[in-house]
Amino acid sequence: MPTDAAARMTVPEMEAFLATEFPQVFGPGKTFMVEAVGPKFARMRCRYDPGQLRPGGTISGPTMMTLADTGLYVAILASIGPVALAVTTNLNINFLKKPAQRDLVAECRLLKLGKRLAVGEVAIWSDGEVDDLVAHATGTYSIPPER
Repeated sequence: MPTDAAARMTVPEMEAFLATEFPQVFGPGKTFMVEAVGPKFARMRCRYDPGQLRPGGTISGPTMMTLADTGLYVAILASIGPVALAVTTNLNINFLKKPAQRDLVAECRLLKLGKRLAVGEVAIWSDGEVDDLVAHATGTYSIPPER
């Protein structure tokens, strides 16, 4: 399992950066948390909240997409440092099964990390069910030329 020891940003540095840049998501009472970072890697958690449910009792797609998008962003910053203007250019997600009504966990791995583009994938599961994915996402980010 990757650790933050070899990353360009530690978990506390990442959380402080995110709280400053995205207080609406990472401020007080935050829903999304960074659990681990490493080169080309991040593990994120989305705390369960009944407000995330959609009709049918499933956690909403936008909640899972936000977890995937944020996880890829964190994996990139863990690898290159705090570059706030790295932006999503593409995000695709496949919803594989109805998630349980509990925390979601996402592991994000970068498949390519170039000077201008990063491509990664995200596996999402309900807490405690690591071998039973609820969603799989892929995404591409544009990295600004000036770091």
